[in-house]
Amino acid sequence: METLPDPRIADLLRVGKIRVALFLPLYKNDPITGEVRPTAPESVCLVEIARILTAQLGIDLQLKGYPTPPGAMNALKAAECDIGFFGIDPSRAMEMDFSPPLVQADFTFLVPTGSLIRYIADADQPGVTVAVVRNHSSTIALIRILRQAKLIYGETPEETFNLLCNGKADAMASVRTALLDFSIRLTGSHVLDERYGELLLAIAMPKDKPGWLAYISEFVNEAKASGLVQRAIENAGARGLQVAASGSCV
Repeated sequence: METLPDPRIADLLRVGKIRVALFLPLYKNDPITGEVRPTAPESVCLVEIARILTAQLGIDLQLKGYPTPPGAMNALKAAECDIGFFGIDPSRAMEMDFSPPLVQADFTFLVPTGSLIRYIADADQPGVTVAVVRNHSSTIALIRILRQAKLIYGETPEETFNLLCNGKADAMASVRTALLDFSIRLTGSHVLDERYGELLLAIAMPKDKPGWLAYISEFVNEAKASGLVQRAIENAGARGLQVAASGSCV
């Protein structure tokens, strides 16, 4: 007896593909084909999970790249893409629906050699400048707790890292996974052990798709319980990334 398609995702099955929005620096364009490819370990991990989802559905995966997180989010709103991977935040949850979180990583600081900043509180002092990525989840969380330090903005993690390298900032705040990679490129720098929050990465989708939300949420919970997400983290070599705890929420 033939199994009927799940009505919750019938429109995706009919189209035959899922379009995934990625933003820099999570991807690069293949120099020959122009195809979007995941580059950062966390994006390699997440795209592997998305490939397993589409394989389960028997449809194709299409990756689309955008310069910034807001650009990728706008692509979802404009129906240019179907899903994306974003940090769960109350402000974003007003615009998009989110699956349960897949993975989590700490928010912390990268400081250059000789820095006197050893704890988060050391950075929140008059005269201290912290480089941050505009509209990033780590920045939103930092704004809530800083009282005295000055923030200086880059549009992408690479721009923000350059502010630190060029001496325009005393520290860079972001996700531990990204900062560990940047630390390799800045001799003598180090990532603080302490954290000021955490990134809960989930699958975001338009709010008018309750069937998608139900189906993808079930997939995420099963993927975490079965060890699929942990294997994807290990295969990608994503340092600082871990499976999101059950029950994590906005």
